[in-house]
Parts: sequence; structure tokens; C-alpha cells
Amino acid sequence: MAWSNQSKEYKELLDIGRPPNITRLFPNSKALIVSGKFIDRALIAKGKAMTIAANGRNYLVIRGVLRAAHRANAAVIIEIAKSEGGATGYCAVNYWNIARNVDSILNELGITVPVAVHADHYAIKSDKDLIKAKVEVPTMFEAGITSIAIDASHRPDDENLLSNIGINPFIPGWAGLETEVGEIKGDIGLSSAADALYQIQGLNAHNIFPDWIALNNGTTHGIQAASTGIHVDLTAEIHKAIAPYGVSGAQHGTSGNDSQRLREIATQTRTTKANVATALQMVSWGIEIDDYGNAILKDNQLVKVPGKGLSEDLWAEIVAVGKEKNFKAGDFKSLNLPFESKILSQPAEIRERMTKAVEDFVFNLLTEVFYSTDTAPLAYEAILKAKGYDPGHKATNIEDPAGWTEEKIKEKAKALNPDKGPKGNYDD
Repeated sequence: MAWSNQSKEYKELLDIGRPPNITRLFPNSKALIVSGKFIDRALIAKGKAMTIAANGRNYLVIRGVLRAAHRANAAVIIEIAKSEGGATGYCAVNYWNIARNVDSILNELGITVPVAVHADHYAIKSDKDLIKAKVEVPTMFEAGITSIAIDASHRPDDENLLSNIGINPFIPGWAGLETEVGEIKGDIGLSSAADALYQIQGLNAHNIFPDWIALNNGTTHGIQAASTGIHVDLTAEIHKAIAPYGVSGAQHGTSGNDSQRLREIATQTRTTKANVATALQMVSWGIEIDDYGNAILKDNQLVKVPGKGLSEDLWAEIVAVGKEKNFKAGDFKSLNLPFESKILSQPAEIRERMTKAVEDFVFNLLTEVFYSTDTAPLAYEAILKAKGYDPGHKATNIEDPAGWTEEKIKEKAKALNPDKGPKGNYDD
């Protein structure tokens, strides 16, 4: 079981395991908010397992996930993507308040499992974005972020790699780090071992050692119709190719895949992080979903289950706004921000049933699908072994920097397949 927040052993974890930004922000906290590196290490130690990286689009989702993590004794990640919680995001939870939400809930409920706070899909789509990122990213860490995904996958391969290199000096060395090749857009523009090796080798040459890599391995974000979903064999092949560089997999678009396929990703690949976003929003709202986490649509409209999730009156308000704006089912996510206060002002019993629905859904994922039960103690062990808040890198420099100058990065990129599929909105 997770340690009591009153135990001598747990107090030692708090003293040494929380990174500097967290100890500064929450000096009296008993919440074990840690670097994403420790979450990855715990799942590696468990073996053939991954944990949830839950997109906390609303406060009650975060609360439900943390309660599930406590029940499963699992190390977890709470995250928000740039499109959801960036400067122009569509959620009230954002890069600058998510750590405060997590810390508050952990302290209130006395939860002691280790949690990383992750800035997901921090998109860099242009040189202008990179300039802005050098200002914005440090503010996110000042606000309590402990892990980040740099997503320049929208750019050509050489610009993707150079964007990752360019922003790295602005990311604390102790923080969890994720990189991405290939936008998450289903079977279009699938990633390859060559794509992944190019990215990881180029970063390695510059002494950058990502904890995770995200791929386009056949899945999508958001609500989707029946599709091929994750290509398990392709994922395993790519992970094997980059194994010498110590990089774990980050599985995006998890909501669009059935439980058996997710079990295969957990047991047959090197994946330790599984992003779940859309399904959690739907579960909290009380929308009918299938085993894939997709909303079950009727006449292309979301179906609310009576007596679950939001109050019927509030759901009627949301539907009315959707009709006025001529929304498709996937567009309703944009109503998270304008309706957050109304969601939180519902009666206690409504808020509790929303939270409990998320808790039960996530508990099942953690225990029956991701196999991350009892990974909290493994993270404790990693912290104690590191004797601090930074376990260091899983790999060392292998590549010759002379072979990865900007000029040679651009030259090497010419050997890769430039067809990444059509452009589109594939942000979260």
C-alpha cells in the first residue's frame, strides 16, 4: 500500500523527491508531485505495464483520476495539452494552474501516490512559435509543471529536430521529457523506425535524452469512428530500433482503442505512458461510450445517459449551445471553459457521481488494462535510490555531435519519407 503521509519514510520522500519548483510553490504540502522521470522508472521496474497520463479537462476529472490512483496504488501523470490548456486553450484547467489543482486534491484527500504534472503537446509549429516558447515554457515550470512533451511533429523532420534542440535549454534537466515524430492522425503518414531513429539520434548527439517518444502508430485524438487503431507490431518494431537510447513509448489517442489492444501495447512494447483525454471528459459528463472510449452517437449526436454525469438541466444548456453553434460531436470539448463554473456549481451529489464515474473508469484501466497496480512503491524506491528529485538519464551520449550539425541534420532529413499525410488539426 502507499505510505501514510504521517510516516517517517514518506516525509523523507517529500524532503528529497519533490523538485525545486514544487517545494517553492507548496512548501507545506504533503503531496508527492515529482518529475515525470520517476513515473517512467516505476513502470519500467514493473515491466510490461504502462500508466495513465490523464488529460484533466475539468477539475472533477483530475479528482476522479487521483482517487483511482490511490485505490490502485499506482504512480500516475496528470496532464493538459496546449490546445486544451495553453494561453488560448478551451479548458479552465491550464498549464499555469494544473499543479495547484493536483496539489490541492492530493492534500485534501491524503493521497500519497507519486504524481507528475505534464505539459502535453506543447506545439511548436513555426520559428515564431519557437521564439515564443523560449519565454512561455519557463513560466510553465515556474507554475509547477514537472514534465513536458515538445511536439514539433507538424514541421518537416529537420525542423522538428531543430525545434527540440532549440527549446531544450529552457527545460530543467530534472524534468520528464517527451518528443514526438509524426502527427497523431490515424493510418495516414505512419511513423517508421527511420523517423524515430533520426529524431532520437539527433537529440542524443546534442546530449538530449528523452524519457518518451510519441509516434503516429495508427491512432487518432478525440472521437473517431471504427478504425484500425494502434499498430502494435509497428510500435514494437520502432521501440526495438531505438532501445539503445533508453527511450520509452508514449501512447497517444488511447481513447480510440479497445482494451485488448491496449493490453498488447502495455505488454508487447516499451510503452510506459498512455494518454487518455476524450474518454474521461465523456465519462464525467455522463455520455454513453463504448469499450474504445468513443462516444456512442445517435444521429451524429452525443447521447447522455439519464441519471449519470451532468445534471439534466445543465446538459440541456450545453446541447442548446451546441445546436446554436452547429457543433459536431467532437466540437463539444470547446465548451469545457465556458461551462466549468456551472459544472462546479452543481449540487454535491452531482459532482460526486461525475467524479466517481471517472474514478471507476480509470481504476479499471489501471488494474485490468494498463497493469500499473502497485507502481507507487516502485517510484518511492526510485526516489530513494536517486537520493533526490532527479534520477538522471536512462542513456548516455552515443552519437558524434560532428555528424549532427544543423547542416548535416538538414542533409540527413532528405533520406526520410517527406509524406506525413494531409495537414489538419491534430493537436490533442
